[in-house]
Amino acid sequence: MEGHNLVFSFFLIFTGAAILASAALYTRQPLLVAYIVLGAILGPYGMGYVSDTQMMSEISHIGIIFLLFLLGLDMQPSHLIHMLKKATLVAIGSSVIFFATGYGIGVAFGYTQAEAAIIGAALMFSSTIIGIKLLPTTVLHHRHTGELVVGLLLLQDVIAIMVLLFLYSGEAESNGMGTYLKTLAALPILIVSAFVFVKYVLLKLIQRFDRFHEYIFLLAIGWCLGLAEIAQMSGLSAEIGAFVAGVSIATSPIAQYIATSLKPLRDFFLILFFFSIGASFNLTLLGDIILPSIILAVLVVGLKPVVFRFLLSKISESKSLAWEVGFRLGQISEFSLLIAYIATSAALIGQEASHVIQATAILTFLLSTYVVIFNYPSPIAVSDKLRRD
Repeated sequence: MEGHNLVFSFFLIFTGAAILASAALYTRQPLLVAYIVLGAILGPYGMGYVSDTQMMSEISHIGIIFLLFLLGLDMQPSHLIHMLKKATLVAIGSSVIFFATGYGIGVAFGYTQAEAAIIGAALMFSSTIIGIKLLPTTVLHHRHTGELVVGLLLLQDVIAIMVLLFLYSGEAESNGMGTYLKTLAALPILIVSAFVFVKYVLLKLIQRFDRFHEYIFLLAIGWCLGLAEIAQMSGLSAEIGAFVAGVSIATSPIAQYIATSLKPLRDFFLILFFFSIGASFNLTLLGDIILPSIILAVLVVGLKPVVFRFLLSKISESKSLAWEVGFRLGQISEFSLLIAYIATSAALIGQEASHVIQATAILTFLLSTYVVIFNYPSPIAVSDKLRRD
């Protein structure tokens, strides 16, 4: 019976997505909006046809993993190291500013100190999915912009992992420092091990059996998910593991073939991700959270470009590029949703504060997407002049 329910849920999601996506394209709207709206309509707080949103969210997480893996395939290690060094101060400085902003708004609306701090933490990060999904993938003159966006997102991911570890360690404070040290040691070990394995094992297998395309496809998926799982077990995130897996074979000629092969699989899971965002939102709380959520969303979309413009200009980036990077990062993150979920489970914040974060995430996803697709090159731009893929 559960198998039947899963097939029926997939039928509703992808048939509904196809219908709403068609309407979105005719009305020149971003497809991401269609997927989120569909989740709200079919989810447990809408018509209730798809009730197991937790399962959908877990399945859709695979899409984020593939997204980071494909991103890594396009990143040359030497360029990436240079960009991470350059963007570190920008990532730290912007995180401090956004945390203070969220904390202040939380206190102003009467939330507890802990809730205000969690809201502030949620505002620190930008969405890896939105940022990368809206980047042109093959436009060479946009390469530096893409590297800068990716570098900032990766540094934010590291900061986000530290925040998540802090929340997890709240349940076991005795070994909290040990958890941090384990994570700090795990990242360089993971990177070195990945490059060694690729050089002496993976590439030799690919060279020996490169005529069998199905084998290359399976090997790539296994490498991506395997390193993602190892990273997860080491205290890092599956996303970082997948990115390291991609970067480790980026210099190989087979990288672009793997990237092309996996893009349809990535898109399949990302549709589920955006659907689960809309489906998991409790519409009955809308009246209580709408005002702080709108204020936070407007502040995020308006303030992030200004902050990134200011900080990036300090590291000698041009004004136009700094503005573009700021607008591309002008939302909060899927990590923010995870922070809200964990904090709620640990009883650090209430349902209302959690849904403020969720509503802010949805609003900033939508608003920043509109800003980018109407003004900058992207794969889903409404203008043919700006559409790049």
